[in-house]
Amino acid sequence: MLNKVSAVARLVAIVLAIVAGFMPELGFNVALVLVVLGLVAGITMPADRYVAVGVTVVALPMVAVALANIPVVGTQLGAVAGGLALFAAGSLASALVMILVTRSREDIGGLGK
Repeated sequence: MLNKVSAVARLVAIVLAIVAGFMPELGFNVALVLVVLGLVAGITMPADRYVAVGVTVVALPMVAVALANIPVVGTQLGAVAGGLALFAAGSLASALVMILVTRSREDIGGLGK
């Protein structure tokens, strides 16, 4: 069930980032919603994706700046990349919290031995 919720959060975040890139005046805080969706999606992130998502978080803002130089649609494409970076950052943040919680549980469990 949680995997399905995370998958829906990923899909909604991608669609929202695209829509917000081309329609910036949506009437709500898009950045906050993207980060929250990322937090939800990151709960079930597999360990083999941590590095890739970390690189994505670092690289996407640079890609956004580069895309902004394209005539006519560059600003919108840069905004889409920026929104996706916010989503990825939220996702990585919750995955890191899950790692810390798991390691803390293991450490506490090891104290009784």
